Parts: sequence; structure tokens; C-alpha cells
Amino acid sequence: MAKHGAAPQDEVRQDTAGPDEGVGRERGVRLRLRGWWRARRAAARRDDGMTTSEYAVGTVAAAAFAAVLYKIVTSGAVSGALESVIGKALDAPF
Repeated sequence: MAKHGAAPQDEVRQDTAGPDEGVGRERGVRLRLRGWWRARRAAARRDDGMTTSEYAVGTVAAAAFAAVLYKIVTSGAVSGALESVIGKALDAPF
């Protein structure tokens, strides 16, 4: 019979989780996360066809930017401003 205020040994083991129980759960979580990260890395390494499409999109974007820049620089307002700046620089007295 147990003393007053103290629980029998079997009851203590049933009521509280042992040190191995928490470690098992933690290990399971770690293993699942490790598997998840492996799958993410493997998916990131696969680039079937991605390189070609990325180069194509980059080339089209660069060509579009060049066309817009050319139109801006050859417009009347910008041409006039550039001629004015160059004219003032060449006509500067020494």
C-alpha cells in the first residue's frame, strides 16, 4: 500500500511521458522534415526546358527595353535637349 501523498510506481509511469517517448516523436518529425527538404532540393535541381525558356524571355525583354530606349532617345524633345547641352559645352569660352 502506498503512503499518503505518494502514488504507486505504476501509476507514475502511466501518468507522465517517459524521456524516450518525446525523443521518438522528435526523431519522427526530423525524419519527415529531412524527407521534405530532400524532395524540395530534387525538384529545384530539375530544370527540364527551363533554361531555354528563361533565355528566350530574357532576350525578348532586353530587345523590348532597347526599342523603348531608342524611341525615347531619338524623340524630338530628347534630341533637342541633347543638342542644347552639347552646343553649350562646345560654345563655352575659355
